[in-house]
Parts: sequence; C-alpha cells; structure tokens
Amino acid sequence: MEYKSPVYQIIRVPVEKIKPNTYNPNSVAPPEMKLLYESIKIDGYTMPIVCYYNKENDLYVIVDGFHRYRVIMEHPDIFEREKGSLPVSVIDKPIDQRMASTIRHNRARGSHSVDLMSNIVKELHELGRSDAWISKHLGMDRDEILRLKQITGLAALFKDVKFGEAWRPAEDEIE
Repeated sequence: MEYKSPVYQIIRVPVEKIKPNTYNPNSVAPPEMKLLYESIKIDGYTMPIVCYYNKENDLYVIVDGFHRYRVIMEHPDIFEREKGSLPVSVIDKPIDQRMASTIRHNRARGSHSVDLMSNIVKELHELGRSDAWISKHLGMDRDEILRLKQITGLAALFKDVKFGEAWRPAEDEIE
C-alpha cells in the first residue's frame, strides 16, 4: 500500500470536538499570540491543526496547532468567520508517537536569524514602510526594530527618528 501523507486528507472539524493534549510543553508569549491572531485574521488558517482521533470519546486531540486552536476559541470574530470549525489533519499513532510528534513539530519551527530579520526591516523601510507598519505586521516592538536597524548600520534607516539632546557631565557645564 502506498503511503499518503495526512495533509492530503484535511477535514473540517467543529471546535467543540477538538481538545488540547495534556503534554504539550510549548507556550507562546502574548506578543506572538497577538501576531498569530493578526496572521489568522488577515491570511486565514493556512495550516491545519494536527490531531489524533479518539474514537472512544469521538474527539480530536491536538498533536500540533494548540495556539491556532486558542485563537479561534478566544476571538469571536475568528470563530464566527470560520463557522466554529478548524481544518484538521489526522494522524493515527499511539500516545508515545504523538508526544514525540508534538515535540518535533514544536522544535522544527526554528528561530529567526538576526541578520536576515535586519535585512527584512531594511528592505521594508526602503519600500516605504514605517516603523509603525513594521511593528504591526511583523509583531515587533519599536526597540526590536531599532536594534535590527542598528545591525544594518545604514543611516538612512534613522532619518525619521527623533533623537533627544545628549547629556553633558556636570563639570562641563558653563556657570
């Protein structure tokens, strides 16, 4: 029998039939949760939730996608738009394999390279995007944007920044 990846068999599942697992060690900080909400609000759900179907309880237990599930549960606008359902990819594995799968999914997401993020901020700035736009659409605070701009070392990135007056040591002040 030929293997067929679960992603080719996505199903629509009402959220009341989806439950979180009890072993996911992953957590997402509030700024990233806000960004996930914005992403889902703007782009929609672009990836399914990965679940195991528990036949005995007629429930789908989340293996990966808990935070996407949280978004629909915590945001009525998303719940309404999605008609209370999520796209689900089902895997049929024993609990030990599901636990390992959860960890693999979490760890495989990687992290962002500071240099590459600096270049993205630079390119967005060159395209005319403001710090406010970058902050909103990339989920960065102003300090993070400033640090990334400093890495690129381009004065043009700072042309709209208002700097305060430099301080002078008390002994240099004229009496």
